Amino acid sequence: MSADGSRRKRQGGKSIPASTEAAPGRVRTVKEIAAAANVSVATVSRALQRPEVVSEATRLHIQEVVKRLGYTPNALARNLRTARTRLIIALLPDIANPFFSQVIRGIEQVAHENGYSVLLGETQSSLVREQAYADMVAARQADGIITMSHRVPAIPIQGRLPVVNACEYVKDQQISSVYVDNVAGARAAVDYLVTLGHRDIAFIAGPPTSPICIDREQGYRLALEAARLPCNPALAALGDFSIEAGERAIELLLAQGQSFSAVFCSNDEMAIGAMRALASHGLRVPHDVSVVGFDDIRFSRYMTPSLTTVAQPKNALGREAMSMLIELLNDAEVPPRKRVLSADLVVRGSTAPCQARRG
Repeated sequence: MSADGSRRKRQGGKSIPASTEAAPGRVRTVKEIAAAANVSVATVSRALQRPEVVSEATRLHIQEVVKRLGYTPNALARNLRTARTRLIIALLPDIANPFFSQVIRGIEQVAHENGYSVLLGETQSSLVREQAYADMVAARQADGIITMSHRVPAIPIQGRLPVVNACEYVKDQQISSVYVDNVAGARAAVDYLVTLGHRDIAFIAGPPTSPICIDREQGYRLALEAARLPCNPALAALGDFSIEAGERAIELLLAQGQSFSAVFCSNDEMAIGAMRALASHGLRVPHDVSVVGFDDIRFSRYMTPSLTTVAQPKNALGREAMSMLIELLNDAEVPPRKRVLSADLVVRGSTAPCQARRG
């Protein structure tokens, strides 16, 4: 019998195996290696694939564990699926929407820290465009996708889809998502208007196919219900997240002779359009009509008056989405999760106590 780690020892008349840590032919998972080294899966991956980005102490420690477990670097590399492009695709519906800029920056930051590059894909909400990018993953031209829409394109591969949903979310429990609590954010905005004495509060909704827009409408309704105020369907208008949609919505409400002292918009761009339309009709914000948006895009604070809005942690959304995707790429057995971040009301100059009902 050879004198290697497979030798069996005798103890108390029984034959027992030597330590299995270095047993040849044993293929462990990446999670076992990370657990033995007491580091994350991502850290193991970086130490073996891009050692220059890991501290010397951590790198040496991981190398010692790899050696102790009986792995060669090539065997472990197969476990880590090193046949990668180091490219991920970030899909967004509208590159002109300033909301996405900080989300993309967060994605880029974590991607760069982990040796990945990011390809931006503007889909213009087109299923054909979304599928074209998804086909790149199936063809191994990219490793995974972060999608910022309410749909997840089909990728004809076996196992877990290398996809993370950011900002929006899908009901599929197998898809990891990171987004804010849109119901709570919208409710906080309308609650604030109620505390200012507003009773006739108009609402400019976003696309009805979007789950987050449905959630924001729910927050609006819950706030009115809690204040025992009627939810008047005539005070609601539909938009598409654009500045022009906000203008059209206000024009419609005014043309119909609706009375309102405040308006809550499903995003900042529509709020900016609403403010422009109100001004064109000689209505002052906030003296005549208070306006609240959602997102806290960069331009919101530079409006005159500056826009009260619900601030999303945009950079954090991007960083978390990329971290979740890297985790999935390193270990397909990581369970999917839905992470919900908080959104905070930022009070600025576009809101004020209700002076009188506009008639």
